[in-house]
Amino acid sequence: MAPAPPPAACFSAAEVQRRLAAGACWVRRGARLYDLTGFVRQHPGGEQLLWARAGQDVSADLDGPPHRHSANARRWLEQYYVGDLQGDPQGPVENGSVASANTQKTDPVMEPKLKAVDWDKDLVDWQKPLLWQVGHLGEKYDEWVHQPVSRPIRLFHSDFVEALSKTVWYSVPIVWVPLVLYFSWSYYGAFAQGNVPLLAPFATGYSVAMPESAFPGLFLLGLLVWSLLEYLIHRFLFHMKPPSNSAYLIMLHFAMHGQHHKAPFDTSRLVFPPVPASLVIGFFYLLLRLILSAAVAGTLFAGSLMGYVIYDLTHYYLHFGSPHKGSYLYHLKAHHVKHHFAHHQSGFGISSKLWDHFFHTLTPEEPHLKTQ
Repeated sequence: MAPAPPPAACFSAAEVQRRLAAGACWVRRGARLYDLTGFVRQHPGGEQLLWARAGQDVSADLDGPPHRHSANARRWLEQYYVGDLQGDPQGPVENGSVASANTQKTDPVMEPKLKAVDWDKDLVDWQKPLLWQVGHLGEKYDEWVHQPVSRPIRLFHSDFVEALSKTVWYSVPIVWVPLVLYFSWSYYGAFAQGNVPLLAPFATGYSVAMPESAFPGLFLLGLLVWSLLEYLIHRFLFHMKPPSNSAYLIMLHFAMHGQHHKAPFDTSRLVFPPVPASLVIGFFYLLLRLILSAAVAGTLFAGSLMGYVIYDLTHYYLHFGSPHKGSYLYHLKAHHVKHHFAHHQSGFGISSKLWDHFFHTLTPEEPHLKTQ
């Protein structure tokens, strides 16, 4: 016979009030209490929306309209259950801190929809590195990887390799912006001197001279090229469905992008780490140099690299920022949240929705967004 579960902890209204006063973010659903302090910064709707619900009953948010994914939200919430509220669950606490919540409802567009997981019964052992385990999930991998959880991921046994697979967001501008400035300054000087051919030396006979005024146009073209590459890579490479009989392709998919969909709030895995990024960026630069002259290739490369920096920083902000409702970034964040939690095969643009418009892969509109 399985052992009986331990009794739930009980908290008085005064104790809940003390925890709130100390800076904790507790919410309740009926008499059940949940400590969301560790999730505040990760909340898809931003910190302010969650802090506004601290101490309140979120039953109306989870059980009532207009939430289309309330079942997922209820399951997710159970990850943070800490105990029960003593006394009348409908009664207020001192200062009204734990009160019925019909007032400020959370934003349904940004509502977290993470899956509640019994970590002991999950398909993988979360106490061990995941990369070697996911390859054996076979047909179950695609469904498993698109059931996001709120916890960090470890990929490798080796601490050194694991460190190379993670990074902080500010490493992106620190590493790559100086390179953008170096290439821009160097090759603007080449354009200023004149006689810049378009193509590489092997095609000199077919090349044309580029004027100094071409520099800003080539830089902007690089930005546009990156935005298209970003879309195509995300749609056709990152969201390919690996064959269930290939453990290595499943592992490759998980290392490239699956890990991000499984743990979308793992702060160390939201931007591309500099070491693997340098391999991809170096390959892209060499490819440009095979076709174009040094100045033209370098200018296009600088624009594309700047586009990559904007992309990665925007991506991080879409996960952790709190854009003003109705702003461009608010709609872009709503677009990305729906990509993660509802429509995995649409909404591939990160820094803009340009190519989603062009290729008709926009995520379905929320009804109340259409009127804003």
